[in-house]
Amino acid sequence: MKKIPFIDLAAQQAHLQPEIDARMQQVLAHGQYIMGPEVGELEQALSDFVGGGVTVGVSSGTDALLMALLALGIGRGDAVFVPTFTFTATAEVVLLLGAVPVFVDVCEDSCTLDPEDLRRQIAQVAQSGTLCPKAVIAVDLYGLPADYPRLRAITDAHGLRLIGDGAQSLSASCHGRQVGRLADLTATSFFPAKPLGCFGDGGAIFTEDQALAETLRSIRAHGKGAGKYDIVRVGVNGRLDTLQAAVLLAKLPALRVEQSRREALSRRYDAALAGLARPPARPEGYISAWAQYTLQTPARERLQRQLTDAGIPTQIYYPRPMHLQPAYRAYGGGEGSLPIAERLSQTVLSLPMHPYMPEDVADYICDHLSQMASALAEG
Repeated sequence: MKKIPFIDLAAQQAHLQPEIDARMQQVLAHGQYIMGPEVGELEQALSDFVGGGVTVGVSSGTDALLMALLALGIGRGDAVFVPTFTFTATAEVVLLLGAVPVFVDVCEDSCTLDPEDLRRQIAQVAQSGTLCPKAVIAVDLYGLPADYPRLRAITDAHGLRLIGDGAQSLSASCHGRQVGRLADLTATSFFPAKPLGCFGDGGAIFTEDQALAETLRSIRAHGKGAGKYDIVRVGVNGRLDTLQAAVLLAKLPALRVEQSRREALSRRYDAALAGLARPPARPEGYISAWAQYTLQTPARERLQRQLTDAGIPTQIYYPRPMHLQPAYRAYGGGEGSLPIAERLSQTVLSLPMHPYMPEDVADYICDHLSQMASALAEG
């Protein structure tokens, strides 16, 4: 068996090369490299893909989160509730604006924001009176949407804005509603390894609020108003490059098929893992984008070592929750304060996942998992 890639971007590129080349050549021909016509075309195509609303293309997934907070006026003295089991971008944008991240535990099965712990954290912040609760950022970890119906009930009850961190979940849905239409604002990333990835950095923000969309368009262009030098607010350089928009336009039509292939591979992994490890959750009414296939096992080190010996790559997302990271310790409760996330950081392990995995490679991985499960059962 040749070397197995964890994510095979080269295979996807080869499959879509004619469409990508044609789109990029159009940009080279007209030469509008910043905010060219492909950006607007992509924004409309993404809105159509998620079933409505408005899309604003931006420079990265992190900038999408930052700009969402800017559009909502988040700043000093404000509290933003975020899951502790996430990538640093979710929390760092809060601090960059002078606000305070309040870390919340996650559900053990879905690894997404725990609504009950969110209630507790909101009550504690309100009781302290030192911060003003303003927003919740829900992360669709591994491609599975968070529990938006319950989270929406909580944010509505407390007058908070709900932001979706959909960096890993474009093409996923919750009870028939697509990611991009589950929160007041949803940020996504087009980092190359994401379900929809470009050839560099890129991102987008989805909203159904036209006024917020206009604010976001201003923010991404240094806060401009009617003209380039009419500055009406503090903004950022958050524009999406036209070449990246062209790549995404070439890839977007394949995303539904790619998601179905990821789904099929995830089912094969589920079957192969029986008795070996806990497979990812599949809540009723939810469809995952399967950005990652992440199992849980208390024997992670041994399982990872055996897979590595067989030439099967694995990754750990994430080995340490945010509230225990050196940069965020001042904002967390220390070890033991958010126990589920702390336990998950010791048990999660991700397997290779991409839509162009050859059948013989999938067979090889699943056969090894089944053999390991049989060996475990036999003692």
